Amino acid sequence: MGGEAVLQPRVKGVRDVSAQPTPAADADTRESLAKYTTLRLGGPPRRLVTATSTDEIVQSVRQAELRDEPILVLAGGSNMVIGDGGFPGTVVLVRSRGTRTIAETSDTVTLRAEAGEPWDDFVARTVSDGLSGCECLSGIPGSCGATPIQNVGAYGQEVAETIHLVEAYDRVAGEVVRMSAAECGFAYRSSVFRHSDRWVLLAVDFTLTRSPLSAPIRYAELARTLGVSVGDRVPLADARAAVLALRAGKGMVLDPADPDTRSVGSFFMNPVLDAGAYERLRQRTAAAGLGEPTSWPGASGVVKVSAAWLIERAGFGKGYPGPDGVAISSKHTLALTNRDAVATASLLALAREIRSGVRDRFGVTLNPEPIMVNCEL
Repeated sequence: MGGEAVLQPRVKGVRDVSAQPTPAADADTRESLAKYTTLRLGGPPRRLVTATSTDEIVQSVRQAELRDEPILVLAGGSNMVIGDGGFPGTVVLVRSRGTRTIAETSDTVTLRAEAGEPWDDFVARTVSDGLSGCECLSGIPGSCGATPIQNVGAYGQEVAETIHLVEAYDRVAGEVVRMSAAECGFAYRSSVFRHSDRWVLLAVDFTLTRSPLSAPIRYAELARTLGVSVGDRVPLADARAAVLALRAGKGMVLDPADPDTRSVGSFFMNPVLDAGAYERLRQRTAAAGLGEPTSWPGASGVVKVSAAWLIERAGFGKGYPGPDGVAISSKHTLALTNRDAVATASLLALAREIRSGVRDRFGVTLNPEPIMVNCEL
């Protein structure tokens, strides 16, 4: 790594343990995809190819299109649930690497990250180089190219706040395009990329602020950990260390020795309710003697409700066991973990049980956060 102006001690990145040695490009294989995901579940692909550059990614996709095969682009595999049937087409393993400065002003630096660059390595570089804007997204597994897809966010930050543009291969137009942040259609855990296979992400440009201090701390739990008030700013390295500690305490920093980290992070999104739906939820929780649901106000009168609060009060606590080797994490209610399972079906069964339990008790339907591949709830 490295940078233009090193203002903080270099912080070691959290390596993406799902980045395993890959087979030769265009190799036919029946190898399970489990080793390429943080969940460690999933069946085999029809074909597995490795792409180590932008050109190779585009070429691999075009070749699969010529064969009229379905295509799955897979990088860190940290937000993907792959069915036991695997994938009936070509899986392109994105292994492009690198980050470079492409623009600077007196106040900002724009960095271009290749799609396969491990996200936390990128965050570690920004902290080390005194660049503010994504320090609260430390410890999130996966690749830089995956972050725009679901508008990755945590502890009060979202990547949409720093993304300048996205370079992608447009499969409809048959050309490489550059899309502004506005064209990406960012929303809560979503973008134009999330439910479409039209675009294959190749690189992302992030514009960050030159500052030894973090962006204002927005998340109450993080502020308490740092011993500051919401809205205060702290040294970048302090913000990163606090976020990593919080995530590790919830089993959200990858550790091969900890089965709680064999997950896709938060399995369910926090539901966003309109005013009427939220009032009905409040009436249910009050009648059950549960008090006010943990929630946050949003724009246009909507309310974001804590999925963890709903899950716990529907009877699914930390460590709740599912069938055949899956369980809710012992550290965090939102994470469904692979303890010693061999089938994705077991995880889906637990997810369905939780979703039904929450819906029956509170009238709220939880939606999955990870991308479902050849499987569904």
